[in-house]
Amino acid sequence: MDLNRATILGRLTRDPEVKNTPSGRTVAKLGVATNRVWTDQSGQKQEKVEYHNCVLWGKIADIAGQYLTKGKRVYVEGRLQTSDWMGTDGVKKYRTEIIVDNMIMLDGGTRTSGSAPVNNSAPAEDPGPSYQQEEPVEEVKVEDIPF
Repeated sequence: MDLNRATILGRLTRDPEVKNTPSGRTVAKLGVATNRVWTDQSGQKQEKVEYHNCVLWGKIADIAGQYLTKGKRVYVEGRLQTSDWMGTDGVKKYRTEIIVDNMIMLDGGTRTSGSAPVNNSAPAEDPGPSYQQEEPVEEVKVEDIPF
C-alpha cells in the first residue's frame, strides 16, 4: 500500500489566484508559509520558513477565492504532485504542489450553505468552516492550468 498525503497549517503568503480553465472549471493557487522554531546547541533561537504551493479545484477553489486573503491562517490536506516542463532556456524545470482536497479556514469566516461540517478534531479555538473536495480530482496537465 502507498500513501501520498500532505498536511500543513500556515499563513497565506498572498491572496489566492483564482482562474477558470477553458472547460469552465475553477482553479485556485495558494502560497502557504509554515515556520519551524528551535533552539540550537549554543542556545540561540533559530527559525526556518518553508513555502508551499497549493492548488485547489472546483467549489473549494471558489470558497478559497471568496474568503481567504494574505496573512490568514489555513489548514490544508491533500496529495503531493510534481510537474515538469522544459523552460524557455532549454533547462528542465520542476514544481511540487499540494493538490488540496480538504481545507479549514482558521481565522474564522462565514459558513456558506451546503458546506461540509466543521472538523471537530481541529485545534480548540474556533477553526471556521471546513471544506472538502466534492468530486474526485481528475488528472490535470500543466498546460491546462491557465497561469
